[in-house]
Amino acid sequence: MRPRLRFAPSPTGYLHVGGARTALFNWLYARRYGGTFILRIEDTDLERSSAEMVTGILESMKWLGLDWDEGPDVGGPHAPYFQTGRFDQHRDAARSLVASGHAYYCYCDPDELKAKRDAAQAHGRTWMYDRACRARSAEDVARREAAATPRAIRFRVPDGRTAFDDLVHGSIAFDNEHIEDFVVVRSDGYPTYHLSVVVDDVAMAITHVVRGDDHVSNTPKQILLYEALNAPVPRFAHVPLILGWDKKRLSKRHGATAVGQYEQQGYLPEAMVNFLALLGWSPGGDQEVFSRDELVALFTLSAISSGDAVFNPEKLDWFNQQHIMRLSAAEILRRLYRQFEDAGLVRAELSADERVRIERVIDLVKARAHKLPDVVTQARPFLTESIDRDGAALAKYLSDPSLQPHLRAWRQRAELVEPFNAVTLEAALRAVAAARGIKASILIHATRVAVTGQAVSPGVFEVLELVGRDRTIARLIEAEQFLETGAWRAAP
Repeated sequence: MRPRLRFAPSPTGYLHVGGARTALFNWLYARRYGGTFILRIEDTDLERSSAEMVTGILESMKWLGLDWDEGPDVGGPHAPYFQTGRFDQHRDAARSLVASGHAYYCYCDPDELKAKRDAAQAHGRTWMYDRACRARSAEDVARREAAATPRAIRFRVPDGRTAFDDLVHGSIAFDNEHIEDFVVVRSDGYPTYHLSVVVDDVAMAITHVVRGDDHVSNTPKQILLYEALNAPVPRFAHVPLILGWDKKRLSKRHGATAVGQYEQQGYLPEAMVNFLALLGWSPGGDQEVFSRDELVALFTLSAISSGDAVFNPEKLDWFNQQHIMRLSAAEILRRLYRQFEDAGLVRAELSADERVRIERVIDLVKARAHKLPDVVTQARPFLTESIDRDGAALAKYLSDPSLQPHLRAWRQRAELVEPFNAVTLEAALRAVAAARGIKASILIHATRVAVTGQAVSPGVFEVLELVGRDRTIARLIEAEQFLETGAWRAAP
């Protein structure tokens, strides 16, 4: 039987990093073993759920490339894929549990129960429901039902132990005496999470439930429900939580947690998927950078660690840089074309020669890009007449007036260099420096700042070739004039 896995987010917020990692593990397993990946929206929190959040979750999933075989937008044979659409089935299941003796009506006042629970917690004690309604006579129940007395439905937890073989942690067992008779339908008539998720998983024929470690304590209750409903129990795998740098659960104080924020900041979905996959999972070996297809081919649940994972933003930046390097210049231009246009660096229509030149520029600068928009910033000196100059770079490399005659001599030589390429330019600059008795590095640094405005760039001679003769000469002349007038000292 091919595996069927689901990711079931609640639309009470945007897709966060932890949820995305859980979705990814489910998706990888389904793709690795030819299974089905289902997206189900658990929208039973009616007050906090919203259509906007649903849209945000779907968009983040699509950005990550985690396509679903059944669910919103695509449908499928196990609809509905919104949990509220199955309320009647949840209630029918609850009634069948009462009829079979696996559940009973609870007429206790919810406010009184909450007060007892709060009082126990205030004194550091664990409180469990005392099962006051479990032993009510049939006559008492009938009388209360006839009077339409408000009541919840509680599951009758049996004696003994509930055990399961977790695909990450191994064998886990719970003594049922520590599990209270939990509510499956509240007094307002709405099913609770435990009942809804089990009924939905049964209806969707889910074979594997892969979710966070914080759900381990929910699992015995849900196993008891599967068994009481005479339904097959899926395999469970509980994956480690994601912690921040302080080893506390990841939250906004550690930085962005919503996946959409990383998209806005210029991270690649390929990098985010690679990074998330290695938060708690390892295929072994030293390789860290993986394509999506490589992750699918290698993924197993048994390789997931049982220890918590730590979210390292610097590592994410490194992955992002590595995946930017893997992209072709043509693909980077495709992804950034709108940003290049908005920055005034390209036209709506490019000639073949213009496109080739811009792609050469991208190939040159992409190694220094930590985020995708960095490519646009670093390409600017190549594609526009005006450039921004860094004050610290000017002060360090282009502020000494005695440099002006050397820079002029180099500029006059550069005007005549043929062909105007990196090899001939380097030879010419070094020849000028040697003839004038100065270090070549002095001219190299000054030229870099004059032409790019920055102290750091790709190889300066490759830069000059792609900036082109006209812009290079114009910027060198401007630098000579600034040195002569002393304007560099006043530059910000």
